[in-house]
Amino acid sequence: MSQRPTPTDQAASRAALTILVAAPRGFCAGVDRAIQIVELALARFGAPVYVRHEIVHNQFVVEDLRQKGAIFVEELDEIPDTDAPVIFSAHGVPKAVPAAARLRRMFFLDATCPLVSKVHVEAERHHAAGREILLIGHAGHPEVIGTMGQLPDGAVRLIETAADARTISVAQPDNLAFITQTTLSVDDTAEIVAILKERFPTISVPHKEDICYATTNRQAAVKRIAPRCDRVIVVGAPNSSNSLRLVEVAERAGCPKALLIQRAHELPWAEFDGIATLGVTAGASAPQVLIDEIIDAFRARFDVSVETVVTAEENIAFNVPRELRDDALPRTPRRSQG
Repeated sequence: MSQRPTPTDQAASRAALTILVAAPRGFCAGVDRAIQIVELALARFGAPVYVRHEIVHNQFVVEDLRQKGAIFVEELDEIPDTDAPVIFSAHGVPKAVPAAARLRRMFFLDATCPLVSKVHVEAERHHAAGREILLIGHAGHPEVIGTMGQLPDGAVRLIETAADARTISVAQPDNLAFITQTTLSVDDTAEIVAILKERFPTISVPHKEDICYATTNRQAAVKRIAPRCDRVIVVGAPNSSNSLRLVEVAERAGCPKALLIQRAHELPWAEFDGIATLGVTAGASAPQVLIDEIIDAFRARFDVSVETVVTAEENIAFNVPRELRDDALPRTPRRSQG
C-alpha cells in the first residue's frame, strides 16, 4: 500500500522562493495617527463617528473602521445634524470644509498628516509674500485638492509632468515658489524641480523637502531590492499615490514587473511561475496584516525563505488632537440626541 506524502515530501516538491521584504514598508506616522484618531474618537464618544473621505487609502482599514462604527462620506452635506465627531482624512481638506463645519456647529477633528499641514503653511507663507505658487502633484488627488484649497482660486497652479515644467508660463518669474505633494516619485519630482530651477533661477524652494520621509524611505527600500527580484509585489490600493509610485520605482530600478495587490485572493499566480526571487513592500496606508497574508499565500505554494532588507529605521510619531488625549476634559454635547 502506498504511503501518503509527508509534509517534508510536499515541501521538497515545491519550488524554492526567496522573498525579499523591504523595510521600511507599510504604515507611516501620519497614517497611524489618522487611524488612531478614528479609533480614539469611537472609544471616547461612541458610534457613530463620521469621516469625510477615506481616512487613508486602504479598503481593509476603512472596512475595519466601518465595522467599529465609522461612517464614511465624501461631503459634509451627507452628514445629518449631529453631535457626533466629524473627522477630516489624512490627506487634508480645503479651507472651505472646516469653515462649513463651523457654520453647522459640527464637532470636528482634523486627521490631516502634519507633513501635509506643513505644505499648507508653506503655501500660505508664499501667498502672503505675494509670490506666484506652483504645486507639483497629481490632479484630482485629495491632497492636491486640499493644498490648492488653502488659498483663493487661481493662487496655486498645478504641474504634473516634466513637460508641464518646460512649458508653463508665469507672470512673475522673479517672484515664484514651488511646493509639492508629499507622496510623489522622488526621481520624477527631482527632474521637474531641476527644470524649474533652470528656467527660474530665483524660484523659492521648500525649507525642507515636501515629499515626506515615509515616501522617500519606501522608494529607497524598493530600489535596493528591485534589481534582485523577478517580481515585486506592492501591497496597496489603486487610489494610493505612494503605492502607485512604488510600482513605478520597482520597475525603473530593474525588476521586470511589479504588481499592485490589495489582498492575497487577488494574486495572479501565473505571473509567478518559474520565479526564484520575489520582492514585497507596502504603501504607507497598508497594514502589516495584509503583507503577512500575502507572504502566507506564497508559503502555501512555494518553499519560502524570507529575508528582510533594511535601508532605514523609522521612529517618528505624531500627537493626536488635544480632544482625544487622556488629559482632555469630557466634551459637553451642544445638542440633545433626541
